[in-house]
Amino acid sequence: MNGCNASATRIRVQLTRPSFSLDVDLDLPGTGITAVFGASGSGKTTLLRCVAGLERTPGALVSIAGETWQDDAANIDLPTWQRPLGYVFQEASLFEHLSVRKNLQFGQKRARAPAQAATLEAAIDLLGIAHLLDRNTGELSGGERQRVAIARALATQPRLLLLDEPLASLDQARRQDILPWLERLRDELKIPMLYVTHSSDEVARLADTLVVLDAGKVTACGPVSQVLAATDASRVLGDDAGALLDATVAERDTRWQLARMAFDGGSLWLRDTGLPLGRRVRVRVLARDVSIATQAPQQTSIQNLLPCAVQAITEDPHPSQALVRMECGASVLLARITARAVDALQLAPGMAVWAQVKAAALVE
Repeated sequence: MNGCNASATRIRVQLTRPSFSLDVDLDLPGTGITAVFGASGSGKTTLLRCVAGLERTPGALVSIAGETWQDDAANIDLPTWQRPLGYVFQEASLFEHLSVRKNLQFGQKRARAPAQAATLEAAIDLLGIAHLLDRNTGELSGGERQRVAIARALATQPRLLLLDEPLASLDQARRQDILPWLERLRDELKIPMLYVTHSSDEVARLADTLVVLDAGKVTACGPVSQVLAATDASRVLGDDAGALLDATVAERDTRWQLARMAFDGGSLWLRDTGLPLGRRVRVRVLARDVSIATQAPQQTSIQNLLPCAVQAITEDPHPSQALVRMECGASVLLARITARAVDALQLAPGMAVWAQVKAAALVE
């Protein structure tokens, strides 16, 4: 089984078509965002449709928080309308003839439990749409429409929220508008979410757990920082392979407008964005932005230098490149360098080196 060593959400589906097959067996956490990542055609949306009961999948098992939605062995197969889920598509799919308020009330009517006004009010507050309630949906921006669509899905009191590339139809500015609201969903809701995306930026910023799909099969599954830092992840992530560090804003250099982000194993100086000291953040370091030295660098413009130990060296998809995985204290960094550099430096597992971080970015 390609599992994440959790048991609150159990998904086992097999689907065969003439030109495609999906074979997934997962145990996932019962809270937070599980990102389902992969190239177009890898089966991401099909997986969501199977979980929702929109695709007929004999032999499937779908169990959410101890509630079985489908188990052919037990002759259980709830139709979609009886599965307590919320589904948010790429397009908001709002009722154009209804106001925002009435769209939300429609979602509330679909709740299995008696409708609670507090549930709807909480969704409105969580997504910051109180000022939109009396607007016609045709007057909303793309980001506002998606926030309304998510609130409508939450109004049904779902046990599971399915989000199928909810930012795909938005331009970059609108994506940046809605990302903080999605972070609020992750941090404040206690229901599990399956979030389909092919954007590694969204994965790094939002996901707690990452499932990587390739040609209908799970190639990796686990905590997002572990999966992103795996050397074999580069075959799917390409130039976006790298590490994701859980850090804290530890110090501010007001003279140079820099802030020090401390993590278990070191720290990095980044551009100061005004976050308060003590704030927990995620820092993304791409493998292409890390170089390696075998001695402590001197007289260099690179300010972020970390003592590390080589853990593994693997071939990159292109034969001229190699991916070096390094342990820096309790954290991991990846470096993409040429195979010739690996040979010239005589790099090998266990060797002490210096990681030179040329660039890093706050993703949260």
